[in-house]
Formats: sequence, C-alpha cells, structure tokens
Amino acid sequence: MTRVWFITGASRGLGRAFTEAALAAGDSVVAAARNVEPLAELARQYPDALVRLPFDVSDRAAVFDGVERAVAAFGRLDIVLNNAGGLLLGMVEEATEEQLRAHLDVNFFGTVWVTQAVVPHLRAQGSGHILQVTSMGASSGFAATGMYAAGKAALNAVSEALAMEVEPFGIKVTILQMGGYDTGLFTVGTTMTEPDPGYAELRAKLAEMWGDDAGPDPSTAVPAVMELIGLEEPPARLIVGGVSYDMVLQMEQARIEQYQAWERLSRLAPG
Repeated sequence: MTRVWFITGASRGLGRAFTEAALAAGDSVVAAARNVEPLAELARQYPDALVRLPFDVSDRAAVFDGVERAVAAFGRLDIVLNNAGGLLLGMVEEATEEQLRAHLDVNFFGTVWVTQAVVPHLRAQGSGHILQVTSMGASSGFAATGMYAAGKAALNAVSEALAMEVEPFGIKVTILQMGGYDTGLFTVGTTMTEPDPGYAELRAKLAEMWGDDAGPDPSTAVPAVMELIGLEEPPARLIVGGVSYDMVLQMEQARIEQYQAWERLSRLAPG
C-alpha cells in the first residue's frame, strides 16, 4: 500500500533526504517548509505524489491549516516526520530572550503544534507513525549548545508522554535521536549569540574539539529509518548513527557512575 508522509523541514537536510527516499519508494509526500522552492524539481518529477506546503511551524494556525490541506490532498496520513528545526549556538549567559523564544518556537512548540494537528486524524483512522527528530545529545547539556539540547530534551519528554496517550488508538511514536549529519544545521540553520570575550578561551577549545567535519550526508540516515517504519512494533527511541550510539552509551554510563558515586548523599533524604 502506498504510504502518505507529512514531512516538516522538507526542503533541505534530513527532511529533503527522507522526502526523496519516500518518493523513490513509491509513497506520497506532503512536504512542508518555510521555503519550498528547492523542491521544485522533485515536484516536476513526481507531480502526482508530492504536494508542497509553504508555512512556518512556529505559526500554530498555519500548521493546523497545513495539516488539513495535507489530509485533503491524499485522504490520510501514515507517517509524520517532525524534522523542522534550527540551532541556537552560544553560551547560556549570552542568549537574548528574543533568541530563546524564537528558537523554542520552532524546535519545541512547532513540533507540538504539528503533533496536535495530526493526532485527531491518526486517531480517527486508527493508525499512523509519528517520528520526532531530536538529537543524540538531548540527554545532556553541552557548552554552547545548551539551548538546542534543552528544546530537544523537552521534546523527548513530551513525545514519551504522547506515546502512552495515543498507543490505545493504534498510533506509534518513535523518537529519532539523530547523530551528526551534514544538514546545514551549523550554517544556514544556525543563529549565533553575541560572543562575550570572557568565553573566548572556551570557544577556542570547542572549535578545536569540533573541527571542520560536517558529518556524513543525510541520505546515509535513510536506510535505518526506512527499515524502522516497516516494523510492526517499532522502538520508542532510536539512536540514528553508529558513532552517536557509542557516544550516547558512554554518556549514559558516566551518568550512572556519577549517581552511584553520590548514592550515600542521595539516601540521606527520604523521598
């Protein structure tokens, strides 16, 4: 059966890679992005299978209208890929209120709006799979990317709650903890804070640590997710990337060891 995808942030990076993969697999796609012009060639190639919807996920009314148009286009939604997002890069002290609110409007609230808009349709049809794109680093904060991790961590928590709420209706939810891919997140997708000279030394260390490697092409993440959506019982979380898998396990082990090191102090409290 032909599946119908609803993909946000579809014009570049991971969203574009999954749009191409879904179309190549014979599926239909509703591709949403603030700018859908980069998808023009795909629209000519797949005139009956691709619908482009230009809207900003931070605009709740536009999201709900877009989802209604998506359902009207193909009659149903089978896979919802919440991929739209950006990066606010800088130290916590440096971030302005405007930057923080704009960042979370897209990375957290935008995904919540899409989720709220699609769930009634998925519930009515008794099926559907929601894929929430977060990050392998969402389980812990890291210097200069704390706001990004915070939005993704919040999305992890909401998505786990969502999975419990919609499971009785035949809806599946999987959190995709993505590794580092060359999606343009650190270039066109980045908002920078105003650097405070006090953090110059730390910034230099971070630049040296991160280097210039942008990561593998987004298309390399496609096979894992395409296999995932074919599973009858998909996992609630999936780390997408072998290197990232190893890193997450190391971080989790370090956290467990830290808890254990301070077990005596924890047990002084009765709660």
